[in-house]
Amino acid sequence: MSVEVAIIGDRFMVSDMFEAALHEACGTGVACRKLDLPWPDEPMEHGYAVPGMDGLKEYMGTPETVIGHLGRAPVLVTHLAPLSAAMLAELPALQLVAVSRGGPVNIDMGAARKAGVTVVNTPGRNASAVAEFTIGAIIAETRNITKGHDALRQGIYRGDLYRADVTGDELSDMTVGVIGYGAVGARVVRLLRVFGCRVLVSDPYVQLDPEDAAAGVALTGLAQLLADSDVVRPHPRVTEETRGMIDADALAAMKPSAILVNTARGPLVDYDALTAALQNGALRGAMLETFSIEPVPPDWPLLKLPNVTLTPHIAGASLKTVRIAAAKAAEEVRRWIAGEPPLNPC
Repeated sequence: MSVEVAIIGDRFMVSDMFEAALHEACGTGVACRKLDLPWPDEPMEHGYAVPGMDGLKEYMGTPETVIGHLGRAPVLVTHLAPLSAAMLAELPALQLVAVSRGGPVNIDMGAARKAGVTVVNTPGRNASAVAEFTIGAIIAETRNITKGHDALRQGIYRGDLYRADVTGDELSDMTVGVIGYGAVGARVVRLLRVFGCRVLVSDPYVQLDPEDAAAGVALTGLAQLLADSDVVRPHPRVTEETRGMIDADALAAMKPSAILVNTARGPLVDYDALTAALQNGALRGAMLETFSIEPVPPDWPLLKLPNVTLTPHIAGASLKTVRIAAAKAAEEVRRWIAGEPPLNPC
């Protein structure tokens, strides 16, 4: 007899790809019911202000939609669908939730534990995508790609970008500081090594991979990394320890010629302090992929600065990310059906 699986995807994590992965992992052992939400064409909910959804963030879908689609299915596979305490109380048949993201911030984990619902996630799903994007972000800002593009779109041919005091250096002659040596940070380090640049890593909780250490990557303290780096790239998890770690003091410790690249999470950076540093010349430039508020307010000062490259939180957007996440979620469902322990319990 097939296990009923409710899939709630969207226009990135498409339900068809979840279904294909589930059938590959479980064969005929699952019967899938699919729904796709309109994200990213429509914005997700980011805050905590919606009544009855306390503690949830970065989700899409109303309780009525989610509960109606789930019915009595014991398994939910989703990307952004929320599960609040009140919703879980109306879903007594639910036993397993597979969330295709690094952190299940759309699920009330305390309520899930009390209800006996197992929640699993897909850590590292977008590590490769974000690492590749980070290299592109560094080059885009250091080599004036954004400035040249913006000017040409306005009909201005900026030959001055060839000036010695304007043009950027090559990665092979730079020192790049990577804060955080997790799944993404380690991949960025390996990609940077190909360019021949000096790479510094700051992470008090890990040791360098022997191959990176043998290649000359140096594990150092944060203070030295900030002082020595031409490019600083934070990518630790957001914790009480790391929230706002790139603040006014950290920015003041960096070289005036340095560039900050944030393809991780907005809360790592004090954006008011960053704006001031970029405006007064204390920092050469920044490449920002994530922000303290998303979507970014249209009157945000950072949007107007000429020494900033901006993208709308798309570093993890690759089809490989979708395939990896769908496959990991499907494997968790297979293991649950087989009575095996989960690989990534939350």
